[in-house]
Amino acid sequence: MSEVVTYNREGSIGVITVNYPPVNALSHAVRSGLVAALEQGQKDADAKVLLLVCEGRTFIAGADIREFGKPMQEPGLSAVIEQYENGDKPVVAAIHGTALGGGLETALGCHYRVALSSAKVGLPEVKLGLLPGAGGTQRLPRLTGAQKALEMITTGEFVGANDALTLGIVDAVEDGSDIKAAGLAYAQKIADEGKPVRRVRDLTDKLEADKGSEVFEQFRAGLQKKARGQFSPFKCVDAVEAAFSLPFEDGMKRERELFMECMESPQRAGLIHAFFAEREVSKVKGLPKETPVRDIHKVGVIGAGTMGGGIAMNFANAGIPVTIAEVKQEALDKGLAVIRRNYENTAKKGRITQAQVEERMSLISGTLTYDDFSDVDLVIEAVFESMDLKRKIFGQLDDACKPGAILASNTSTLSIDDIAAATKRPQDVIGLHFFSPANVMKLLEIVRGEKTSDEVKATAMALAKKIRKVGVMVGNCYGFVGNRMLHKRGAEAMALVNEGASPQQVDKVLTDLGFPMGQFAMSDLAGIDIGYSIRQERRKAGEDVPASWMDKLAEQGRLGQKTQAGVYRYEEGNRKPIPDPEVDRVIAEFRQEQGIKSREITDQEILERCMYVMVNEGAKILEEGIADRSLDIDITWIYGYGFPAYRGGPMFWADQIGLDVILGTIEQFYDDLGGEQWKPAALLQKLVSEGRKFSDL
Repeated sequence: MSEVVTYNREGSIGVITVNYPPVNALSHAVRSGLVAALEQGQKDADAKVLLLVCEGRTFIAGADIREFGKPMQEPGLSAVIEQYENGDKPVVAAIHGTALGGGLETALGCHYRVALSSAKVGLPEVKLGLLPGAGGTQRLPRLTGAQKALEMITTGEFVGANDALTLGIVDAVEDGSDIKAAGLAYAQKIADEGKPVRRVRDLTDKLEADKGSEVFEQFRAGLQKKARGQFSPFKCVDAVEAAFSLPFEDGMKRERELFMECMESPQRAGLIHAFFAEREVSKVKGLPKETPVRDIHKVGVIGAGTMGGGIAMNFANAGIPVTIAEVKQEALDKGLAVIRRNYENTAKKGRITQAQVEERMSLISGTLTYDDFSDVDLVIEAVFESMDLKRKIFGQLDDACKPGAILASNTSTLSIDDIAAATKRPQDVIGLHFFSPANVMKLLEIVRGEKTSDEVKATAMALAKKIRKVGVMVGNCYGFVGNRMLHKRGAEAMALVNEGASPQQVDKVLTDLGFPMGQFAMSDLAGIDIGYSIRQERRKAGEDVPASWMDKLAEQGRLGQKTQAGVYRYEEGNRKPIPDPEVDRVIAEFRQEQGIKSREITDQEILERCMYVMVNEGAKILEEGIADRSLDIDITWIYGYGFPAYRGGPMFWADQIGLDVILGTIEQFYDDLGGEQWKPAALLQKLVSEGRKFSDL
């Protein structure tokens, strides 16, 4: 008998218990143990009903990531589930925590399912570029019907226990925290009522109801927009459709075929990389695991604008009180009203209750003085990008805040060391760069200053997790990691338009690669005045920042979506960018002023110049130690800038393209175009000469 799966009988109930911390993943030992325990239960004449239950904090939460990339050992999960489904004694799955992926598939192979009200179920394989490969696409729609099965499988989103009950995924939901007691009680009920074995594969009512409908074609049409460029969501639809058009055994074969197609897709490699990178990024090089972490019980935010309000919401969502400071009451009232409106809109969509709206608003207060920051543990400054203003604020915070309070800036470009120098506590100063909208975007770029203490670094990383962000620790330089690379891409995109491309051509190349929006549409979303302010700040500092037709748009009041006109124009209530002849005129005038003769530019040139300049800059960032690992860059770009996760991030993508190919093209651009941005990174040259990749570092 496997040590991780045991069998014992309690009264007339045979209990199969999985105990494989931390999440009872479906390792080879668990799969073998499940088979052995089932055989023992089937042979136990005194066991009328069998109960499958798990120790610890969760039911089976999916595959064992420790076995990823290793040859599969028998028994495979499909065979295990088939044995459970074919058994002649009723089997009850008792679900607590999460039943995910193969865990839910295992439960679907049981004859009945009971769950605690706190439990969640889901089939998240699509997030790894796969589809459920152990019958999930065939069994789930037999319980839920086509529409809901498609939604769950193509998004990988979880469903709460009560919703699962409504959908027919589970048969009963119990309150409380004792899953074994709930499972035994339900199993006993099955035994007392003499309920028969009920195999999900034999259920046909939901199949018959959806046969001949247009649900699959309609769903595919919707995916064209939501999952544009992705491979596995469409294969998921094909697999679910097979449940409706083929006998069960043939549907299982079709599921397997489609699963193998996903396995062979390069997108799977990108998503697997992103999956592991997200977990690895929390481990900061040189930061001991045992580093003390400061308690954050109360937070101050400076600025009630879009960023400040969004930042405040993160803490209120986590149950942490926030005080927002503004200069004028009018601005404060406006900011608090926007926060309330955001929460109200979320409630209207059913994602939170009205009670939660009020609860979260009660945690957010306003002030016009830093004196109210005397008891906060953390202050985050979120004003516009002016070094003079930020230094002034941090000098004032130094006096207003208690010793040990962490002083953080939301700056997206400016030096944390220069800001910290305005205080007597540089060890307590750090960059916390949230991405807009701050209450939605998952990335938190955590910028360490030269004097930032390990304790403050560790606190920032722990805080990111607490407010449900993906924290990435980076070094201090202009633009840090994300914006430093973005500015290089932006400058190249501008140059391409100057030379003859249109903004919409550049944007289309980037969206075809998988970005949710292109360079210029993103500028409109962020606000053209942001980039304009940054360029003006750099000019003020004495940098040679070239003239730009974007400056002209800003000076005309074309600030992007917020003014319904930027690089594109926008209709009221619609964020769709519309090409504007007025902008074409501004660009043409700029070319004439600069003496630039327009030429035809290919999509391939746009792709190479926009992307390879990022890769080259990424290599320089690694050289300088601004990022410790290539995966730090990848995660920054996936979660901060919408780099398609299925391509694994810019550095992983570069590895897939071939660093030798990229270096050769960069060298050609350096010869043809010149410029520091095209000077090949020494690290890139070194890796190519050694036949290595960024992932080898």
